[in-house]
Amino acid sequence: MPGSLAAFLIVSLFASSVSAGVYTWTDADGVVHFSDRQPLSRNHDIVTLTEPSVVPMSENIEQGRRVSTINQQVSRSLERSSSDGRSSGTGKKADARHQKTCDGYRKRLARIQQQLRAGYSNDRGNRLRRQRREVSQALSRECLLR
Repeated sequence: MPGSLAAFLIVSLFASSVSAGVYTWTDADGVVHFSDRQPLSRNHDIVTLTEPSVVPMSENIEQGRRVSTINQQVSRSLERSSSDGRSSGTGKKADARHQKTCDGYRKRLARIQQQLRAGYSNDRGNRLRRQRREVSQALSRECLLR
């Protein structure tokens, strides 16, 4: 059986070059044979081979590039934030403003989440999900990665 499966796979690989067809039959010992030549003295079946399915990989490659670019941006952002030595003088006002901005993002995100849980129509739900995505990205970019 494994030999017949291997023969079928080999025949399948070369199916594009076979123009006449593929024939299969079982001999007296129970061995299954595959050939591109029709057997003369045996009952046989014709194997119908289909074209292999092809999955375009260009979208996956582009998505991989986008993910790599985002990873590099996050790494650079983390490196900058770890090398920033904030001074205690004007840094307190900047920290307070930054904290206020982050709290605003969190409140907006909580309000959007609450509206999504309350129920919505399709158009409103799409708008709320888009807003949630934008606010979440801003929160991550400006507050969590700093």
